[in-house]
Amino acid sequence: MSDKPDMAEIEKFDKTKLKKTETQEKNPLPSKETIEQEKKGSDS
Repeated sequence: MSDKPDMAEIEKFDKTKLKKTETQEKNPLPSKETIEQEKKGSDS
């Protein structure tokens, strides 16, 4: 098994067989409002 991908294998790959998936953010970044609230809460 070589480290380089088999070009013939790549060329015959059918992109149409791939399903379109919706990307879901697992860990969305907090909004500026959330960050400000956390900053205010931690100082008290």
